[in-house]
Amino acid sequence: MPEKEKKQLTKKPDKKKDNKNPKKKKGINYNIFWIYGIIVVAILALQFWDFGAKPETVYWNDLSKMIKEKEVLKITVINKEKAEVTLKPEVFNQKKYDKLSEKKMDEEGPHFLFRISSPEVFHKQLQDIQKDLAEEDVIFYASETRKDFSGEILSWIIPIGILIVIWVFVFRRMGGGGGAMGGGIFNMGKSKAKMFNNDAAIKTSFKDVAGLEEAKQEITEIVDFLKNKDKYTRLGGKIPKGALLVGPPGTGKTLLAKAVAGEAEVPFFSMSGSDFVEMFVGVGASRVRDLFSQAKAKAPCIIFIDEIDAIGRSRSSKSNFNSNDERESTLNQLLTEMDGFDTNTGVIIIAATNRAEILDNALLRAGRFDRQILLELPDLNEREEIFEVHLKPIKTNENLNMKSLARQTPGFSGADIANVCNEAALIAARGDKEFVGKQDFVDAIDRIVGGLEKRKKIITPQERKTIAYHEAGHATVSWLLEHSQPLIKVTIVPRGKALGAAWYLPEERQLTTKEQILDEICAALGGRAAEEVIFNKISSGALNDLERVTKQAYSMVSFMGMSEEVGNISFYDSSGQEYSFQKPYSEKTAELIDQEVKKIIDKEYMRAKNTIINNIVKFKELAERLQQKEVIFTDDVEDILGKRTFLNPHTEEAINGIRQDQLDIKKEKKMQEKKQAETSTKENKEIR
Repeated sequence: MPEKEKKQLTKKPDKKKDNKNPKKKKGINYNIFWIYGIIVVAILALQFWDFGAKPETVYWNDLSKMIKEKEVLKITVINKEKAEVTLKPEVFNQKKYDKLSEKKMDEEGPHFLFRISSPEVFHKQLQDIQKDLAEEDVIFYASETRKDFSGEILSWIIPIGILIVIWVFVFRRMGGGGGAMGGGIFNMGKSKAKMFNNDAAIKTSFKDVAGLEEAKQEITEIVDFLKNKDKYTRLGGKIPKGALLVGPPGTGKTLLAKAVAGEAEVPFFSMSGSDFVEMFVGVGASRVRDLFSQAKAKAPCIIFIDEIDAIGRSRSSKSNFNSNDERESTLNQLLTEMDGFDTNTGVIIIAATNRAEILDNALLRAGRFDRQILLELPDLNEREEIFEVHLKPIKTNENLNMKSLARQTPGFSGADIANVCNEAALIAARGDKEFVGKQDFVDAIDRIVGGLEKRKKIITPQERKTIAYHEAGHATVSWLLEHSQPLIKVTIVPRGKALGAAWYLPEERQLTTKEQILDEICAALGGRAAEEVIFNKISSGALNDLERVTKQAYSMVSFMGMSEEVGNISFYDSSGQEYSFQKPYSEKTAELIDQEVKKIIDKEYMRAKNTIINNIVKFKELAERLQQKEVIFTDDVEDILGKRTFLNPHTEEAINGIRQDQLDIKKEKKMQEKKQAETSTKENKEIR
């Protein structure tokens, strides 16, 4: 077979031709601003473009020389500002003026331009230079007034153009700088929702959402409604119109919505509640209408509104003095679109908020948001699952225990756990480590809970001693009380705003008894009590403790009905109404509440003092060890105060796990110190 035929057979097919759906080349986006730019360029071109040879500028010495040599034919003064000089024809053709011919200058002139200060001075200069010339050689200038039409047009157009540019810029900013149709004031009423479909680059799925099993099941079912509609409607049921995700910040509401966008095989519209709000009347309602019109065109689909409380706040009559009519009209339009005469078949709304108590009742009723999905802070098992998700991209040590990390982060949200993992990786990288170990995670948790460690903060010896006894007071009282939280660690190294801190392991309980709250108040007052017992004076170090104690005591008396004098009465307002001009109780009841709060705090303060006095020797030993080590752990407190005998099995298991982690960390530190010592010894030998 000939070589040419072989080449033709082995030639690879053209990918561009085989591609059934080639991507279109992006063209230039033309709009009205191109026309504005062309007009401005044209005006500037008319003003500055060189359409012909212009006269050369000449100075007085050269001009006087030309006049004396009788080379000038005429002089014309224009607008009392400049003089145009024209040479005689026979002179123009002389060799010394060849440069004028090279510039293709007309023989009729003008050939030169002379700037004058004033006609009077120029007239006197001409007379002086021509006083020795014959009368027939004397040149008289002519005056002429010319209008610069292009300059006058520019003087009008440029200021107006600047005002137009400023006006357009301001209204584009007010309109949000874009919108669905290119932005600008005329598109201000357009929806700002971002649409995601199967082609969108959203990689989040339900596998990336750890914990929240019940919430995921509800959300997965909503997505399945749109995929398999007949499965749910064959028995006469209707697809729910909306689901409201409610929970504290960081619990995964927006992440769950992203997973819906990644998993759903239908169009997904996403926007924030604040995107509806504008300073112009009617814009919010217009954006709601535009959003739902787009959604109906793409049905079946899902609309996600994040932070819906920005427009869904209650329309209570008490708040009329500070109401926003634009926000209320936006809410009214949203209510109409969600459940009006025009039904939205195949459009499901998912919204998220952490302030469900302030939402309007009409928004929460069945038929609009049929389901309210509560996302709570993760428990122990859920925190372990969240750690597993966030630790996948991080290089960790093999002996890292997820359960132990979950135990040390009670009350942490999913966002907090993600921050812990990232912070631990940064701490390990800062120390040039090959992997992230237990110590890095402990330091990250301490960094997030207590703040940045400040070892270089200037503290006097007396202040350091006061801080040590203060923190030892917290540790002693909390260790000896039955219902107080178990102690994990105590430090006198300043962190954040605190000069010292104590870490506890709160029990994960759903109900709290009166005895548990009283023991927590007593433990919080242990620092102030220790200062008074040892130094016979008090300091400002207990400010945060007193604030927390006062809030707890008022909650017991006025909210939880835990006072015998006040009785089983609660003045807590769960509706979230913010505009109340009077207390829901009389002045006599207010005095009684204040007396009960003071009685509770005084009683627990005396109990804390008595606990320290009855264990004064052990307490002082604990304070001295804290001054020496700066940081003491559960084992140190147990060596001095003895083992706690009233821990429940789950808490005891958690404490033992944390104690084992502390021992492992100590071993790791010793190993690192040993390696560093061996390395330094080898380096010293090599130097010798």
